[in-house]
Amino acid sequence: MTSPLEKARKDPDSMKARILAKARRIFGEYGYHGATTRMIAEEVGIDISTLYYHWGEKGDLYEAVVLDVNHDLRAKLVEVESIVHGMSLGSRMDIAIEIMTDYLFEHPEISNLVLLRYFAKTRDEKLIDFSVPEFVSEIAYSMGLARHKKNVPNPAKMQVLAIMNSIHSFVSGQDFFRSMFDMPQDQYVSLVKQTLKFILIPAFNEKTQSGGTHGPQPGEHR
Repeated sequence: MTSPLEKARKDPDSMKARILAKARRIFGEYGYHGATTRMIAEEVGIDISTLYYHWGEKGDLYEAVVLDVNHDLRAKLVEVESIVHGMSLGSRMDIAIEIMTDYLFEHPEISNLVLLRYFAKTRDEKLIDFSVPEFVSEIAYSMGLARHKKNVPNPAKMQVLAIMNSIHSFVSGQDFFRSMFDMPQDQYVSLVKQTLKFILIPAFNEKTQSGGTHGPQPGEHR
């Protein structure tokens, strides 16, 4: 049977899709406990009973939002990999930082929801026990930090988390950081990219030069 999320994704103009889009933003801004279904319904311009008809309870809608965000994030990472595949590590990181930073600033609810999922505590354990895909191993393999996608060492996973969490933190904390530096959005995004490249690319290039990465070997396949 087709799930409400699958129906929403197949028809972006449907009521289900409209509710999902607003729910992503509101859950991303206020978290699970701070957001309410009434807030979401009012944002869409519908009665709360209509929201329940399309999505069920609050927990069902939140689960759909998390799965939808993970689906979009994975699709974007696959797109980036198709662009940078076969390039040097420095070039891969330069392009990936450009694309992913722009993408996440365009969709800040993704970074907000990811960080909330890491750090927020909830009274309902099932809400944080979703079977969502994890991308860390795939990114580590793509970067040449592991020889095999299904056997990625923990230090390589941690290095990938350092990259992703750096971007998420700059995106999620942009209002605070921009006020600190008193700069407009476009200048802030540009400075974030410069900073990420300044810190990360030399670090990983040094790792490559010291023989610390393990890219795909001749004859190996994904």
